[in-house]
Amino acid sequence: MQKEEVFERTGVIEKVKPFLNTNIIKVFTGQRRVGKSFAMKQIADYVDSENANIIFIDLEQFRFSKIKTDAELYDFIESKIEKGKENYLFIDEIQNVHGFENVLRNYISTQECEVFVTGSNAKMLSGDLATFIAGRYVEIPVHALSYREFLEFHKRNDSDESLMDYLHFGGLPFLIHIELTEENVFQYLSDVYSTVLVKDIVQRENIRNIEFLQTLASYIADNVGSLFSANNISKYLKSQNIQISTPAIISYLNAFCNAHLIHRAQRADVCGLKIFESGEKYYFEDLGLRNALVGYDFQKDAGKLVENAVFNHLLRLGFDVFVGKLDDKEVDFIAKKANRKIYVQASYLVVDEKTTEREMRVLESINDNYPKYIVCMNPLMTHSNTNGIEFYHLRTFLLKEDF
Repeated sequence: MQKEEVFERTGVIEKVKPFLNTNIIKVFTGQRRVGKSFAMKQIADYVDSENANIIFIDLEQFRFSKIKTDAELYDFIESKIEKGKENYLFIDEIQNVHGFENVLRNYISTQECEVFVTGSNAKMLSGDLATFIAGRYVEIPVHALSYREFLEFHKRNDSDESLMDYLHFGGLPFLIHIELTEENVFQYLSDVYSTVLVKDIVQRENIRNIEFLQTLASYIADNVGSLFSANNISKYLKSQNIQISTPAIISYLNAFCNAHLIHRAQRADVCGLKIFESGEKYYFEDLGLRNALVGYDFQKDAGKLVENAVFNHLLRLGFDVFVGKLDDKEVDFIAKKANRKIYVQASYLVVDEKTTEREMRVLESINDNYPKYIVCMNPLMTHSNTNGIEFYHLRTFLLKEDF
């Protein structure tokens, strides 16, 4: 495989390193166009050596289009394996091959090669892989570029202008090849959205009501960060003369989540993290895609964009993220990882006494010693501490690598 220059995403390599040279399949998951293929190419470059044989199969390329079944995939791989060498097998968008799990199970058994694959639909993990090779694979989530990566990728300095471009255009890596104007970027993002919709949702989930699917996507985009349930969505749609059952809405929401287009944040009780069955929030994997769907109006949607950006950053850092409930109050985010927990309130501006008191009152009501943060876009602010609650400007918060 000919090497090509790739954007160095050190976080991905660090996630994979503990599992290299083990008989565990490394599965890169995430929405289309977030950089899973390049993440694998990064790993291929990393493990490449004189005694390495790299087999790279991109099932979206025409030259591999004849590989449709597990038997065809197996025959191709066997023709490329070299005895006496360390064989590394990389397969991009493996869900395109019918019965692919049989091939993966074979190479777990024979240990002829170390296996890395990508997939753009979470059903691959919850169904196909879980059934056939449970406990023999590890998931490596790949997300759209973080704000720090956006700056590095586009060779930009951290500034208000750079942050606004990030909130406007999002973090899909291919944007490096496009002039950052709304017309150019949104045309590309609309094409990406159509591909995700058709290949990873409609075809994968066998959905027929495409018109409603698009209506629901726009509704979610317009209500990012709002608490709602499938039942409430159904009632709203009925008021718009759109008849759709609650189970169908749940199915469509799951389809969006399976394609990694949106992420679900469940409501949890602050005291004990009991999960509530009703009421949840949804956030887009990439803000650019969200904006391409419903338009970009920062003055109108500033709070939504800030909240979505904060959620995405916590997710990238490996936190499980919930919406917190404390009596009649709401904590925007409870983020948990191992034995750590943090609380985060996200707001566009916290400049007057009333807003400051409201945001602080919620966090001060939490009776534990875990870190508490308020993230906003107050001018001239970077970081401050009031009564043990840390205030961060969104720019500063998004550049933090750990909490």
